[in-house]
Amino acid sequence: MPRTYRSAVVNADAEAVWAAVRDFNGLSSWAPQMPASVIEDGRPSDAVGCVRRFDGPDGSAIRERLLALSDLDRSYTYNMLEGPFPVTGYKATLRVSPVSDGRAFVEYFATYDCDPAGVDQLEKTFGEHIFGACLGALTTKF
Repeated sequence: MPRTYRSAVVNADAEAVWAAVRDFNGLSSWAPQMPASVIEDGRPSDAVGCVRRFDGPDGSAIRERLLALSDLDRSYTYNMLEGPFPVTGYKATLRVSPVSDGRAFVEYFATYDCDPAGVDQLEKTFGEHIFGACLGALTTKF
């Protein structure tokens, strides 16, 4: 099972960073290169089980379900229900941890199943174009 992982140190305390990224429906507010999303069925964006929907790069729908959200751990985990990527069992986590000097360590990672021939391309897509780009935008925000 492939695992794509990216991390960054952000020049703000963990609570401030968590406040910026906590909203499962707010990805585009801190990573403006990402498309705006909507929560289906009008559920709160911090309700486990809510589904966010946005358009992928090819115009197809991407639907992701919030599986867990912890303010104590400053993390959330979600899975992909529908999307343009040739994967199954996709599960991603975004986590914010304090660093002793008052900054934050942010991790964004996913596991998934895919055709072994596609691992390198998916690593680039998820790692660089999604996780890396989002973390880059987050470091710029602070």
